[in-house]
Amino acid sequence: MDDPILTMEEREAINNGRWFSSLSPSLRHDILRCAQVKRYPDGELITARGEAPDQWIACAKGAVRISSTTLSGKQITLTYVEPGIWFGDVAILDGDRRTHDAFAHGPTTIVGISRADFLQILNQHPELYEALLKLHARRIRLLFSQVEDLNSLPLRARLAKQLGFLARSYGAQDADSDEVRITLQLAQEELAQLLGASRQRVNQELKTMEREGVIRIESAGLVVCDRHALRRIAEADA
Repeated sequence: MDDPILTMEEREAINNGRWFSSLSPSLRHDILRCAQVKRYPDGELITARGEAPDQWIACAKGAVRISSTTLSGKQITLTYVEPGIWFGDVAILDGDRRTHDAFAHGPTTIVGISRADFLQILNQHPELYEALLKLHARRIRLLFSQVEDLNSLPLRARLAKQLGFLARSYGAQDADSDEVRITLQLAQEELAQLLGASRQRVNQELKTMEREGVIRIESAGLVVCDRHALRRIAEADA
């Protein structure tokens, strides 16, 4: 359902995004002034691979699952977009078709800027060109790191790095301890897809970490019990 107004929590998530918060106040104002708010239930398609790019999008609440489908029909999850992160700008910039599907993961709110408004803002705010270059450079660095990890690190280290990332992006600190609950609920199959591994192997590594007291597996999701131990595992074979 469309809703023209962001809640205070949703607006704060957008404004506090690392990249967006670095923009000038006037640029942030003009971007949000053009924003259209949409809310999606869990699992609903937001954008489809092959579609013409019509909006530049940010996640304001929940998460967006970016995925693709192989020739055999298997769906592969590539990443999850957290609140405060903008995406879809590559297709907006080059005018080509969208390269992946985007689905709501849990109840999700997004804001969208039409391509016409996006291009007008670019003309009015040249700083956005440099900001987008920095954004894409950061994404390329992350992509290279992920490819390197996939080819050089054992699954245990890759899993620890992924859990560390999820704890930073979706972590809820326990008030009475150092434990961090990962609020993004992922099935083990979904976590395995992020790591390029089988569900069975990921399950084995999770159980090992649980026996070691590094994490705790609960029905509501994963809890990181010892962040320092998790970091040591991630860096052991780096």
